[in-house]
Amino acid sequence: MERWDLYDQNRHPLGRTTERDVPLGPGEYHLVAAIWTVDREGNILLTRRAPEKKFFPNEWENSGGAVLAGESSLEGALRELREETGIRAAEDEIVLLGSCREDHYFVDTYLILKREAMPAVILQPGETAEAKWVSFEELDQMISAGEIIEPAVRQLAPLRAKLEAAVKKLSHAGQGLSEPVGAR
Repeated sequence: MERWDLYDQNRHPLGRTTERDVPLGPGEYHLVAAIWTVDREGNILLTRRAPEKKFFPNEWENSGGAVLAGESSLEGALRELREETGIRAAEDEIVLLGSCREDHYFVDTYLILKREAMPAVILQPGETAEAKWVSFEELDQMISAGEIIEPAVRQLAPLRAKLEAAVKKLSHAGQGLSEPVGAR
């Protein structure tokens, strides 16, 4: 059973864990890592959630999920990307774009900058049913059409300019990221 560390409303550890699917009490939060993966051409990776998923089945999203007990946010982000897509990333390919608090969880949103064009994706049965690489224009069209899950759209909105600036910088570098894009 998946276990999560618990935090208070200020993101201070409570020194306790909980199991997935156990309702959180008042003032209890867990940690989620969301990952936007971009290739050297500026394409953004989206995955379609498996039809058997409890929430948002068959809808498109960025990679991400709950950070496990004992993991750092960064470790959780790298694990979720690897599990859901088969893509491995090094620490110099990842940038923390920002954090926010939702109803019962904190979300750390990361950008993974891959140095190759459209890396191969290996889908995780029960999690991801399909994957595709899209431009920002295509992403906007999918958002307008309601094809991207609402939490991903809501969490991306305040970080969008930062994401676009990082992608633009990557595209100008040509062969990938030559220097850090933002703070970790």
